[in-house]
Amino acid sequence: MSEKNKESLSEKLAAVIVHGMQEKKGNEIVRMDMREVNATLSDYFVICHADSAIQVNTISKSVEDEVYKAFGQEPWRKEGHGNGEWILLDFVDVVVHIFKTEKREHYRIEDLWGDAQVSTFKSA
Repeated sequence: MSEKNKESLSEKLAAVIVHGMQEKKGNEIVRMDMREVNATLSDYFVICHADSAIQVNTISKSVEDEVYKAFGQEPWRKEGHGNGEWILLDFVDVVVHIFKTEKREHYRIEDLWGDAQVSTFKSA
């Protein structure tokens, strides 16, 4: 696969993930373009938060469902479903972080990559 096709695919994947978050009212949705950041393995991070563990899990399920419908792809790795405070879905080219509100405020992972280009999205 050419580099241009890979970038286009990861952009489309990130867009589908954002849509899955919007469908379940994810708060403060952010897409971080990591392609120009040194020592990163993924093209994008997509981040949001929710006020309850139930909503965190619901957003995660929505993201997984939307990605599967669009690409027939499951996450390569999933973490955090047990407690619903910080769920990570690793789609290799795009890594998804879904936080409970106070955990996002505590970890502030957006601040770790200040040189990434950031796009924000509203909930649907």
